[in-house]
Amino acid sequence: MLDYKLFDLGELRLQRGMTVPGATLAYKTYGTLADDRSNAVLYPTSFGAHHTDIEWLIGPGHILDTDRWFVVIPNMFGNGRWPEFTHWDNIHAQKRLLEEKFGVEKLAMVYGWSMGAQQALHWGAVFPDRVARICAVCGSARTSPHNKVFLDGVRSTLKADPNWRDGYFAERPVRGLRAMGRVYAGWAMSQAFYREHLYLQHGFASLEDFLVRAWEANYLRRDADNLLAMLDVWTRSDISDNEIHNGDIDAALGAITAKTLIMPGRTDLYFTPEDSEAEAARIPGAEYRPIESIWGHRAGNPIESDEDRAFLRDAVHGLLAG
Repeated sequence: MLDYKLFDLGELRLQRGMTVPGATLAYKTYGTLADDRSNAVLYPTSFGAHHTDIEWLIGPGHILDTDRWFVVIPNMFGNGRWPEFTHWDNIHAQKRLLEEKFGVEKLAMVYGWSMGAQQALHWGAVFPDRVARICAVCGSARTSPHNKVFLDGVRSTLKADPNWRDGYFAERPVRGLRAMGRVYAGWAMSQAFYREHLYLQHGFASLEDFLVRAWEANYLRRDADNLLAMLDVWTRSDISDNEIHNGDIDAALGAITAKTLIMPGRTDLYFTPEDSEAEAARIPGAEYRPIESIWGHRAGNPIESDEDRAFLRDAVHGLLAG
């Protein structure tokens, strides 16, 4: 039995002008929705992730506490190489799910890590009256030029597989997925993480063991076309790239009225603390609170770091109590 549900979106018109007939949105809920629908928290997925990969922080007393909050995880669009999705499409589909399925008109919070944080900030800029709080962890309002260089390297590595044929994979690109995992490992974790050999403290016998079992294995269980589709969404992510803000990033950041917490990882190589601090300064009343950790980008998804997990829990509980 599937542990998630599907929401029928019908013929979904996309931002870039295409239509997906018979579109559906996979989602899962946790906790109980209050009678007045005031306790809904949206938790979008990150790159390459399904709800099962990020639900570890949900539960009684956890970072997203289901004793108080009703949490909805909508799985991000990423179905193959066609058509061209954007975060505008993701958040509009999520808005329909919340309104039509649950009658939720305003969210208590949007919480997101990485590409989930991008979606959280899109919510704040596009639907400022629909969200009370935003917690954006290790993400960005607009993908930086340096981040795009990284993404192009990952994309090129995957396409270098011999099964890439003129715009599609003729067969499953095992070699490309393994190579992608190794490239990703060098960016996801900080230099200090590797210098301190932290992987040895978490069940891995060697660096090679870590690369094979933690990184190659992670991408071998994914669909390569979906990964390419999501890389493209990440590359073009920009909260101002829409008919409301017309490319004016200052106007888009300034439109966010939610109580906002911007939480980069101090050693994140994708979404640097300097970039996050600059964006936070342009969001009215936003708090900039970096995660002091050597876990790199994964400091924002600290499954194996008790210290980082406690830091996130305290920050989120404080935001929700405010």
